[in-house]
Amino acid sequence: MKKILIGGYKDQTLNYAQAFSSLGAELEFLPDPGSRPPAFAVSCARLFDGLVLPGGGDIAPSLFHRENKGSRNIDKALDCLQLSLLEAFVRAGKPVLGICKGMQLINVGFGGTILQDLKPDSQDIHAWTERDRIHITKTARGTFPFQLYGSRPIVNSAHHQAVETTGSGLLVAQYSQDFVVEALYHEKLPVLGVQWHPERMCFAQARRDAEDGARLLRYFLSLL
Repeated sequence: MKKILIGGYKDQTLNYAQAFSSLGAELEFLPDPGSRPPAFAVSCARLFDGLVLPGGGDIAPSLFHRENKGSRNIDKALDCLQLSLLEAFVRAGKPVLGICKGMQLINVGFGGTILQDLKPDSQDIHAWTERDRIHITKTARGTFPFQLYGSRPIVNSAHHQAVETTGSGLLVAQYSQDFVVEALYHEKLPVLGVQWHPERMCFAQARRDAEDGARLLRYFLSLL
């Protein structure tokens, strides 16, 4: 059984646990902030087969060398821990999947930047309004979302920020009608991310108006 570290706190990532457990993966979550040894990230990269960086609040702008211009719900200590986990798993050559904020963390970890507040027209497509937004996207031929869902998959959104400049080695695989980046992957490493939420598009939360998120999660597990 493949062992995955969910790079978030258990009470904030239950959707991820339910989805991956349904696919037969063994899961662990981040422990209490005060109980981590100094070499925690490196030890995790030895113990686990893959890392999932989940959604959550916004990334501290100082981590991509910007002033705060619309970022909110920031937990910089968690951001730093997640970035250290990303670095450790990349160094170990192990797969990483980023979802929503997790994809943005991957982008920042590879030197990219974040657009901190989408324009109103884009927020009408992407921003959470007590529910996920559902919208069409476009995939690049030959990329993982194209192979899984075809050229124009319909996905969900719940975010007000987006990838701005892409990090070193990262390529865009999917984008929305307003050209917000919806998926990234590294040109050489087993690192990928999506801006949407596959864990809310499968099993008990499967939607008739969007794709089956389990396909993406299975694909990630196949990389382990």
